[in-house]
Amino acid sequence: MKARGSLPAVCVFLCWAVCSVSAVRREHLFPYGTRHGDSTLQEGDDETSEVLELRRPLYFYETQFSALYVATNGIISTQDLPMEKQYVDDGFPTDFPVIAPFLADIDTSRGRGAIYYRMEESPGVLTRVAQEVQRSFPGTYFTPTHAVIATWENVAAYEEVSRNSAPSSRVNTFQAVVAYDDTDSYALFLYPEDGLQFFGTRPKESYNVQLELPARVGFCRGEVSFLVFSRTEGPYYSVTSNEQTVKNLYQVGNTGVPGLWLFRIGNRFSFQNVVPAAAARAVPTAGLVAQDREATTTPDYAEVEYPDDPFSDPTNDYYPTVLTDSEFPPPAFPEYLEPGHSPTLLRPSVTRGEEPESPASQSHLQPYGGDVLLSSGPELLPTQPLEPPPSGPGAFPLPEPRQLPHEDANQPSSPAAHLDPAVQTVYRGRDDVLEGNPPHGPDHYVVSVDEDVDFETGVIQYSTENKETCARFQQTCSQNGYCTDYSSGFCCHCHTGYYGNGRHCLPEGAPQRVNGKVNGLVSVGATPVELDNVDLHAYIVMGDGRAYTAISQVPEPIGWALMPMAPIGGLYGWLFALELPHHQNGFRITGAEFTHYTEAIFYPGNQRLTIVQTAQSLSPENYLSMNIHIRGSVPFVVPGATVQMEPYKEIYQYYPSVITSSSVRDYTVVSLEKGSETYSYQLRQNITYRDCRHGPRTSPESQQLSMERIFIMYDKEERILRYAITNKIGPLREDPHPEVVNPCYAGTHDCDTTAQCLPGEGEQFRCQCATGYRGDGRSCHDVDECAEGLASCGSHSSCVNLPGSHRCQCQSGFGLSHGTCVDIDECTSKPCHAQAFCLNSLGSFECRCRSGFRGDGFNCLPQSLRPERPKTRCEQHRDSLQGGLGPRGPRPAIGAFVPQCDEEGQYRPLQCHGSTGYCWCVDSGGQEREGTRTPPGAPPTDCDKPVQPERPKTRCEQHRDSLQAGYGGRPLVGAFVPQCDEEGQYRPLQCHGSTGYCWCVDSGGQEREGTRTPPGAPPTDCDKPEPPPLTPRPETVCERWRASLVEYYRGQPTSRHYLPQCDSAGQFVPLQCYSDTTYCWCVDKDGTEVPGTRSHDAVKPPCVPTVPPPTVRPLPRPDVTPPPSGTSLLYAQGQQIGALPLNGTRMEKAKASVLLALHGSIVVGIDYNCQDRKVYWTDLSGRTINRASLESGAEPETIISTGLTSPEGLAVDARRSMMFWVDSGPDKIESCRLDGRDRKVLFDTDLVNPRAIIVDSASGTLYWTDWNRDAPKIESSTVEGHGRRVVVRDGIGLPNALTFDPSARQICWADAGTKRLECIAPDGTGRRVINSNLNYPFSLVSYANHFYYTDWRRDGVIALNRDSGQFTDEYLPDQRSHLYGITVASPSCL
Repeated sequence: MKARGSLPAVCVFLCWAVCSVSAVRREHLFPYGTRHGDSTLQEGDDETSEVLELRRPLYFYETQFSALYVATNGIISTQDLPMEKQYVDDGFPTDFPVIAPFLADIDTSRGRGAIYYRMEESPGVLTRVAQEVQRSFPGTYFTPTHAVIATWENVAAYEEVSRNSAPSSRVNTFQAVVAYDDTDSYALFLYPEDGLQFFGTRPKESYNVQLELPARVGFCRGEVSFLVFSRTEGPYYSVTSNEQTVKNLYQVGNTGVPGLWLFRIGNRFSFQNVVPAAAARAVPTAGLVAQDREATTTPDYAEVEYPDDPFSDPTNDYYPTVLTDSEFPPPAFPEYLEPGHSPTLLRPSVTRGEEPESPASQSHLQPYGGDVLLSSGPELLPTQPLEPPPSGPGAFPLPEPRQLPHEDANQPSSPAAHLDPAVQTVYRGRDDVLEGNPPHGPDHYVVSVDEDVDFETGVIQYSTENKETCARFQQTCSQNGYCTDYSSGFCCHCHTGYYGNGRHCLPEGAPQRVNGKVNGLVSVGATPVELDNVDLHAYIVMGDGRAYTAISQVPEPIGWALMPMAPIGGLYGWLFALELPHHQNGFRITGAEFTHYTEAIFYPGNQRLTIVQTAQSLSPENYLSMNIHIRGSVPFVVPGATVQMEPYKEIYQYYPSVITSSSVRDYTVVSLEKGSETYSYQLRQNITYRDCRHGPRTSPESQQLSMERIFIMYDKEERILRYAITNKIGPLREDPHPEVVNPCYAGTHDCDTTAQCLPGEGEQFRCQCATGYRGDGRSCHDVDECAEGLASCGSHSSCVNLPGSHRCQCQSGFGLSHGTCVDIDECTSKPCHAQAFCLNSLGSFECRCRSGFRGDGFNCLPQSLRPERPKTRCEQHRDSLQGGLGPRGPRPAIGAFVPQCDEEGQYRPLQCHGSTGYCWCVDSGGQEREGTRTPPGAPPTDCDKPVQPERPKTRCEQHRDSLQAGYGGRPLVGAFVPQCDEEGQYRPLQCHGSTGYCWCVDSGGQEREGTRTPPGAPPTDCDKPEPPPLTPRPETVCERWRASLVEYYRGQPTSRHYLPQCDSAGQFVPLQCYSDTTYCWCVDKDGTEVPGTRSHDAVKPPCVPTVPPPTVRPLPRPDVTPPPSGTSLLYAQGQQIGALPLNGTRMEKAKASVLLALHGSIVVGIDYNCQDRKVYWTDLSGRTINRASLESGAEPETIISTGLTSPEGLAVDARRSMMFWVDSGPDKIESCRLDGRDRKVLFDTDLVNPRAIIVDSASGTLYWTDWNRDAPKIESSTVEGHGRRVVVRDGIGLPNALTFDPSARQICWADAGTKRLECIAPDGTGRRVINSNLNYPFSLVSYANHFYYTDWRRDGVIALNRDSGQFTDEYLPDQRSHLYGITVASPSCL
C-alpha cells in the first residue's frame, strides 16, 4: 500500500527526469515567510524597513556597506530611502545605491500582498547560491558566508480606486538574494513563471494620462564624490527598458534557467560595473521534485542532506566543488542528496562493473536542491522515497562500495579513477578513501557490506555477516577510547576525560605539543629560497586557547616575508581552541590524521602561496606529528620590519570529511624605511579528514573561530619565526553584550596549564587536573603510572611514563602485533655476512661465520688470508665517509666530500669535491692549504709550487663581499652594496641602485652629513672640502651608555643584547625595547626602569615622556585663547592644550584652535571645572599641577609644585571643590582642595602603574585604572579614601582610559591591550562591549550619546557612537604628536 501512495511522486519524479521545465516555479524560491525567521515590512504605499544590520559588511560595487534597507517599491538599498516621489517615477540611474529586482510603484495597503526579508547564514541556502555562481561563472571561487533574502509575495501596483471600479487583481511575486563573502558579492533575482502579472505602474502625477512606466530592474551605485566638493553620477546597470524586456524576466534568464538571473555586484579590490552571468551552453532546466505545501506563505524547503560518500558521481559535470582554481586543490564536497531519494542514486554502480554515464547523457536537478544524478533507466527509479532516520540529516548511514578481489576480471574502476586530478591530490596517500574501502585490519583483511534495498519499505538493509565490527577492529580505536557497533559498522569514541575522534584521544585540559618538518620552495620577490626539512614546534595551552608556534633555521629573506602567514600557526589554534558551550575544536572532529590545504593570494602584488600541512597521527609521547610543505611566492618584507595583525574571526563550514573556510586578512608592516603600510591577502582553507559514517553525526554545520592577542616575530640571529595566537571556537552570532561570561569560556581562570576549567553558575568555576595529572587544579603534577603500578603492560614490554599518560614499549627484539609484544625474527632480514649463518633467539639473534672463515659473523674472512697492513689516516677518513665494510656495504652520504688517497694510503696533494667542483691543495695531514681553493671550471692550483700570499681584503671589500654573499651567493634583494675602487677603498660617492639615493662617504665608509640627494637630483660633489664641523654638544648619559655597550658587544650587538634608545637630543626614549623585539618597558628621564611596565606583548606599554622636546623659537605667549562659545573638547598634546568645538556631537574640526601654548611642559592629565570655568592639568615635565581660566589672556597658575614625581591622571570634583590625581612615580593617589590646601595621600599601596582617574560627584565615588602588566585592574573607593575595592580584574590588558557615563550610570574604559571599549555598572554587573576594534586609546570622555578618545596610533581624537558602537568621525591635528588627556568644557554644569 505504501508503494501505491508514492506513485504520484514517482510519476512527477520521472517526468522531471526526462522533461524540461519552462521556468522557475514558486516552489523553487528560496524559503521565506515568518516561519523561516523573516521580518515583515509594514503595509503601505511607501514603506522602508528598519535597518538590517549586517553581521559582516558587504561590497556593493567597490564600496563597503554595513547595513541594508528593504522598500515597498521593489528595491533594496544601502541607505535609508528618500520619499518615493524622488525616485519611483524616474528612470535609472538613481542618486542613491539601489539593488532593484522590480522597481515600480507598489502598494501593499489593505492586505494586498506581503514583503519579507531576513539575514541568512544556513549552509543549505549558502550552498545553493555557491553552486549557481559556480555554474554561471566557471572558474570562480566563491564561498558565501552571509546572504540577505527579500521576497515580494502577491504585491499589487498602486492605483486610485474609484466608486465605480474595483481594484485590479493583478499581483506580482519575485525574490532577490544578495550573497557575499569577505571579497565578492552576488545577487540572484528569481521570477516564477506565474509571478509577474503587471509589468509597470502609472505615475501618480499623471494618473489621468494613459501612461505606464515599465518596471526598472538593475543596479545603481548612486552619486559618488568628484574632485573635492562635487558629486557625480556613479555607474549603473539596467536589465529592462520596455514592457517586453520586463516580460523577459520570467521568460528568459541569464543562467540558462528561465526566470533565474545572476549578477556579480561588488568586489573588495577592483570593480567597474555589474557583471551578468552568461549562459554559454544549453543548461538542462529540470526542476525540483514538488513538495507538499501547507497553508503557509511559502513552500517548505527541507534542509540539504549531506550523504556520507564524498565521491558520489564524480563524473557529474555539475559536481558541486566550490574551489576550482587548478593551483589549489578543491575539497571533495559531497553531492547534495535531495530529501526523499535513495542515496544509491548518488553514485555509479560498483557491483555490475559498469562505467558511469557520461555527463552528456545525464539530466540534472538544478539549481535549487543540489545536483542529484538522474537516469532514464527504470532500474534506478525507486518506488518509494527513502525517509531519513529520526536522527536527522547527516546521520543517514550509506553503504560502502564493495571491494572485489583483484583477480576479478569484472572489477569496476575505482571512483578515484574518475576524480579530477586536483581532487585526487586532496586524498593523496589515502588509498582507503580514494577507493571507497573501509579501514583494513592489521592483517589487511577486507570486509565487504552487502546492500539490499527494500523498495516496499524504502529501508537499506545490511548483511552483517562480514561487516566491520568492534569484535574485529577495536584495535583501531585509541587506548583511551572505546568502540561502538552500529547497523552499518563501528565507530570509535573517547572515554570521559578525553577528547578526540575516538581513533585518537587526548586528556581534557592537558597542554598539547606539535612537532613537524617544513619543506618547500618560496620566492621572496625575485629570490627563490628553499626550506629543507626545518623543524616546527608548537605548544598549546588548552585552558585558554593560547597556541605558540616556532619554525627554526628559517633563512632571513623568507623569515621576514613569512611573518604575515599566521595561518601556519593558526591551524594548531583551530585544532586545540578554547571551546565555548556546545562547540568543538578541530581535534574533536579530525583527530590526528588530516590534511590542511591553505592558499593565500596577496594584494596588491597577486603573489600566491600554497601550504599543505599533513597530520601523521600521534607520536608515542602523544605529540601531534606534522609534515608541512610550502610552495609559491610572497611579497618582500624589509629586514628589521615588524608585522602586526588585529584580532579577527573566521567562519568554518563543516561537511562529511571536508571542512572549508574563506576569509581576507589585513596586516600592517612597520619599518624604518617605509613607516606603516597595510596590506591584505585572501585566505582559502580546506581540511580533509577521515569521518566515521556509521554513527550519528555530531559535528556542527558551521562555527566561528576568534583569534585574539596575535604576536608575530622573526629572530634573525636565531633564525626562528614565531607566532603566538589566542583562539576560541564558538557560534557565528556571539552575544555582543553578555551579562556574565564564565572565566572558563573567557580564558581568564587561574587553573593550572595541565588542568581543566569546569564552569559553574554565573562566574563560578572549578579547576580539575587533567587525566594523568594530580593536584588541586591550580597546581597539578604528572602521575607516574609506571612507578605507581597503574599501568598494565604485557610480557616482553616495559612501561614508559609520559606527561599525563604512559605507553607500553616492546623490549629490544620484540615488536607489537595485535596489541601484544612478540619476538622479531631478525634473521629474515639477512643481517649476517654472506659466509655466515643466522640463529634467531627470543628477543635477539646471533651471526656465526661458517667453517673455514673467521670473524664476528658480520664480517667473515678466510682463515688462510694474511693480515692486511693497518689503514692510514687517509684511508680511515675515506672509509668512514663511505660507510666502511658494514653488513649493508659501502654507502657514502650523498653530496659528501670523500678524500682521495694514493697507492700508499697518503692524502693526494690535490683534492677535489665532485659534487661542487671545487679543488684545493692539502698538506700531509689532509688540511687545506690557505689560498689554494679554485671554483668549478677554473684550472686547479699547482700544488707543487709555493703559495703566494694574497693582499688582505680591505674594510670596503669585506663589507661588500659580506652583503653579496647573501643567501646562496645572491645579494639581499634591495640591500645597499658599497662600491670599492681598484685599491679596495670606499669610492667617495656611493649610490643605492634600488632607491636612487646618493651620498658622500669618508675613508671609513661613513656617510658625510648633508650630502644625501634624492633620486633624479644631481649628486653632491664629493671632492669639495667638508665645511668645518659644528661644535659638538657633549654626549648625554644615554649616548655614553649606548656607546659603551656597543663597545662591550665588540661592535656587533644582536637581538639578545640591549642597547638604550636615545632621541635626537640624546635623551632616553620613554619606551625601551630589546632590539627589534616586543620585549619592552618604560623608563624615566634618567633611564631608570619604571616598575611594572615590562612586557613581552605585541602591544607595547604606553610610556609617557618626562623631558620636553627642544626649544622652538619664537616662543608663543603662555596665555589663554578661549574657544568659541558653546561646548568644546579640550585635549592635551604635550606642550599645548587644544580646543575642539562641538556642534551637538559633531566635531567642528575647522574651528579647532590652541587654547594654551605651554613651552617646556608635557601636559598629560586634564579636567574642567564647570563651577569656576577653569581647566586643570598635570605637567609631567615640570612635575606640577596647574590651572587657568577660560578667559581671554588668562595665564596659568601653579597649584601644586612639590612632592610630585610623575603626575598623570587628574579628576576635578566640582561639587566638593576637590581634585584628585595619580602619581605613577611613587605609585600613589592624592587629593586636595582646588586651591592646593588640605593635601593628603589616599592610597600608596597595591598600586603599580596607576594612570586614569575619574570622580562621580553625585555618588562621591572615585575610580582609577592600574595598567600593571602582570595584573591590570580598575578600582574604586569613596572620595574620602574608604571602601576600596576592585571593580574589574578579568579580561583587561592596558586600561589607559576611563570615564563615567552619567546617563547610563556606568563606568566605561578603553583598553589599548584588548582594543575594546567596555562599560560596566559600579557594582560590577552588566558588563558590555561597545566596540572591539580600537587602535591605541589613551584617554576617554563621555558626552551625550558619544564617546571621544585620544588615540596614539592615529595621533588624533576619535568619535564613537555609544548606542551603535560605530566610529562616526576623527580629528587629526596639523601638528602630529601623541595626544594625552581629554575632557569636555561646557558653558554650564550638566
